[in-house]
Amino acid sequence: MRKKIVAGNWKMNTLLKDGMELAQAVEKLTSEKSNQALVIIAPPFTHLSKVRELIDHVKLSAQNCASEASGAYTGEVSPEMLVSAGAEYVILGHSERRSYYKEENELLNKKVKLALSKRLKPIYCCGEVLEERESGRLFDVVRAQLEVGLKDLSEQEIDQVVIAYEPVWAIGTGVVASPDQAQEMHKFIRDLLGELFSKQVAEHMSILYGGSCKPSNAEELFANPDVDGGLIGGASLVAEDFMAIVNAF
Repeated sequence: MRKKIVAGNWKMNTLLKDGMELAQAVEKLTSEKSNQALVIIAPPFTHLSKVRELIDHVKLSAQNCASEASGAYTGEVSPEMLVSAGAEYVILGHSERRSYYKEENELLNKKVKLALSKRLKPIYCCGEVLEERESGRLFDVVRAQLEVGLKDLSEQEIDQVVIAYEPVWAIGTGVVASPDQAQEMHKFIRDLLGELFSKQVAEHMSILYGGSCKPSNAEELFANPDVDGGLIGGASLVAEDFMAIVNAF
């Protein structure tokens, strides 16, 4: 049975006080509901240790990590530091990191391996931009992101990974991939995982949808057989909206 997961990526939003209040609200609403979904929140680095003290039913994720374990890398945050602050998950390969900070698949493979070595579970993102979809290269792009980004992982390691599919053209735009478009890519990803690893790995992998998912469309998206939850951006900044998505299961 695959885990149903809803993860909230707060991005560069909320000051510490606001973030603590949001985390408390999500924790309270989660504790009051008996739903099947695992709830994860990913606040900014500055909030992690404080937020960890406030949550019990909710899991904690960071939004990124360094590709090196320690050393003279000013401004970077290592996986081990994140674990020491209470994080269990880390988002890697988000389209904003790929686009704004030019993070390539080879670098992300290094980050994934380092995170796993420190017992931090990656939420590994993949997805195509509009031009890649319109030119028919969407499957080639996602294949490369997964083949390279997850290269040389053992079955034990890949078992700790969560995949998030982001149609980049649908992030923050209000445009949403149709349920059929989401299912088509999620099935492609699952089939590819079977090819790269094993059928058992593919069947066990949670694959999340990330792209303007909100309370009004979550139930329809999550009804797809290969969509196991969501990586939520803007809607995760309002506790009631976020929990409405969680409760869409």
